[in-house]
Amino acid sequence: MVNAFPIAQLGEPVLRQPATLIEDSQAPWVQSLIDRLLVTLHQSNGVGIAAPQVAQSHRLFVVASRPNPRYPNAPLMNPTAMLNPRLISHTEDTVRDWEGCLSIPGIRGLVPRYSAIEVEYQTREGELHQQILEGFVARIFQHELDHLNGVVFLDRLESVQDIITDQVYLQRLQTPTPQAQKSIGS
Repeated sequence: MVNAFPIAQLGEPVLRQPATLIEDSQAPWVQSLIDRLLVTLHQSNGVGIAAPQVAQSHRLFVVASRPNPRYPNAPLMNPTAMLNPRLISHTEDTVRDWEGCLSIPGIRGLVPRYSAIEVEYQTREGELHQQILEGFVARIFQHELDHLNGVVFLDRLESVQDIITDQVYLQRLQTPTPQAQKSIGS
């Protein structure tokens, strides 16, 4: 049985360091890291997790959007390990929406992100893959890529007034006011 990792919390230096490239995607330690990231992500109800979040400073993350208690409206996709990922291009327009982070529990921030992006990464099998991501999945990719560069979502906020608790966020999803509907859906 594969064990979950403890999740690094804001303030731990690994979250502010640029991660190193992975030279051999087929190395047993890389495959083991991917397996443990998948377990950790599932157990924590996340939709994405980067290796630095588990104190492993390597350019690897998993995107695994699915409805769960933290993101009840998330679209469903197969979990995808992305090694040495990079952003190739993006739309000019950005969308502000609420983000949370396993490394910064209890709060959400209204973060601007590109609405559509073209990305490149290696799969866990070592194949180079390019694709276009849009909406929520594009947001996850950008959030996790930031982790590989030592950036957290709080660094992207336009104002500290764009922070709310997880509890308020989830309440707004259940009984949105006209103002909350605008900010949650934008």
